[in-house]
Amino acid sequence: MTAGSRIPSWMIGLLAILCLSVLAWTTFGFVLPFQHETGEAVLDTYFTGYDQPTVAAMQKLLSENDVAQALLRGMYLGPELVLPALVTMLLFAIVLKLQPGGSYFGKPMHPALIKAIYALPFIYGLADYAENISSLIAFGDDNAASSAAALLPWMTKLKFAALVVSAIVILRFLLIRLSPGDIDRR
Repeated sequence: MTAGSRIPSWMIGLLAILCLSVLAWTTFGFVLPFQHETGEAVLDTYFTGYDQPTVAAMQKLLSENDVAQALLRGMYLGPELVLPALVTMLLFAIVLKLQPGGSYFGKPMHPALIKAIYALPFIYGLADYAENISSLIAFGDDNAASSAAALLPWMTKLKFAALVVSAIVILRFLLIRLSPGDIDRR
């Protein structure tokens, strides 16, 4: 019996439901009210990333709007405390369940590549928490606000890159599991 086979599918389903619930809490409790209050989107929703001038504009907006600042702070100290951990657990559980290994383009997968695949969900989680901490500092009254503001776009890019690569890897191994033959031999 391997480690992945011990993870029941219902546990992955439960983690997915929890992730969606916390995402709904974030969206309906904070993101939409923030957008209604300011007419602007929360930077976390910029899937293509953003740059330093965008962060500076958000800092200015938040310095002039206490309600928006409270909403953003509440989001980072509420659902954003648990969402990265839940998504990390979900991604890792799926990767464990799919048991990466075998061959890649007809060649055996190197053990370092397999370890990197297992590390991807944790890279995502750490980058998401780093982004949240950077946001709290950048949009606060701290002396380190400018340093955090400079770091913020990079953490967002790392977070989304790790999430996308994790999703691609999961999709690849899922397709291998569902295919009738060895997909790598084609």
